[in-house]
Amino acid sequence: MKFELIKKMTVIASIGLFSQFALADAASAQKTIAGIVAGMNHFPSDAEKAQLVEIAGDENSGRGMQMIANAVINIQHAANAEGKTAMQQIIDYPQASASAISLAQVVLGFNHMASAEAKETLAGL
Repeated sequence: MKFELIKKMTVIASIGLFSQFALADAASAQKTIAGIVAGMNHFPSDAEKAQLVEIAGDENSGRGMQMIANAVINIQHAANAEGKTAMQQIIDYPQASASAISLAQVVLGFNHMASAEAKETLAGL
């Protein structure tokens, strides 16, 4: 009986631990993307693209951050049509976090570089 209780508690603790790591990864991905967009001129550098590719391929980043990373990878002065559509999907998604929506709005409105207002938003993420 004690062994079963300990086993169940270990499983519950593990789930909580892994979900915290997943949240930390999503938060880290968001900060990385925000930093890249805030400093980007016209398009991401090769090093920035490598970071974005890593985020886009990491399931722990969360679907929204993966979509945003993909949109930023493909920015050439502005988001392409596919990226704009993806950003609008995030903005319209009822369960999207406020920070994901803010980041998607900045990427959607990106034009050669982030505006001063967009940089303020990005700094707050």
